[in-house]
Amino acid sequence: MVKYAENELFSITDFTKQISSLLKDIKNNTIEKIGILKNNRLEVVVLSTEEYSRLKNIEQDLIDAEHTEIYRVVQERKMTPVSEYISMEEMAEKFDIDLKSL
Repeated sequence: MVKYAENELFSITDFTKQISSLLKDIKNNTIEKIGILKNNRLEVVVLSTEEYSRLKNIEQDLIDAEHTEIYRVVQERKMTPVSEYISMEEMAEKFDIDLKSL
């Protein structure tokens, strides 16, 4: 759960009244983020474009790492001789799964 400092949370009304100065604070890194509340519930978070880009890059790096790992596992499994394959029925029996119920 993300934590917010007191100066980072604003009602939608207060946010709209102070939008210019708050956006300047975000841009100048005076505050990291702004949480906008609607009916006392966090509704939206405002970030600088730099922070948003940084987070999107991290997300892409994680996706790329996941794809690389999936590729590695597939390549490794391709090396398994057919004689070592386990049928779906054998696997279901091993884990006590009723295939008819699926």
